Amino acid sequence: MIETDRLKLRSFTLQDAGSMYMNWINDPEIQRNYGEPVYESIALVEELLQKWILFYAREDFYRWAVILKDMETCIGQIAFYHVDSEHHQADIEYCIGQAFQNEGYASETLRAVIQYIFAHTRLHRLQAYHRGRNTVSGMVLKKANMKYEGTLKESFYYSDTGEYDDKHYYGIVKGSVE
Repeated sequence: MIETDRLKLRSFTLQDAGSMYMNWINDPEIQRNYGEPVYESIALVEELLQKWILFYAREDFYRWAVILKDMETCIGQIAFYHVDSEHHQADIEYCIGQAFQNEGYASETLRAVIQYIFAHTRLHRLQAYHRGRNTVSGMVLKKANMKYEGTLKESFYYSDTGEYDDKHYYGIVKGSVE
C-alpha cells in the first residue's frame, strides 16, 4: 500500500467493483481516453477484478486502486501496462473518474507511485504517453516531474472514427525524483 495525504493506493479487491462501476469503469469518455472497454455491468467488473487479483501473484504486475481516504471509494487506477525487467523500465497508465478530476488526484497518485517504485524496486526508468487530444494528461505527467521526450506523429488510430492522433512521450529516471 502507498499512502498520500488524501489517497490510499492499494491492490484491488472484489469489494471495489461497485465504486469502480459508479466512478469510472462504466464511463465511455474515461475508458476511451484510457484505451480500455466500457464495462456495462458490475458482474463484468467483478470478472475483471478476479483476473487482476490472480495477477498480483506475478512479480511484474503493478496495479493499484486509487482510493479516496475520506470516502473509502475507488476513484481510479494506476498501473504498469508493460514492464521490461531486463532493461529495468516500465510504461505507466492511469485514470481518474470525471467527478474527481481537476483536484490533483492523478498527479498525486503518479508522484507517489514514482517515488515508491524507485525506492522499492530495481526499475530505473518509467515512461508514459498521452494522446494529442488528452492534453490534461500531459499536465499530470509534468506535475509528476516527468520530462517531455518527444512526439510520435499520428501513431495512434481511433478505430471508431478512423482518425489518427499523436502520442506525446514523457519519462523519468531514478535519481531525478525531487
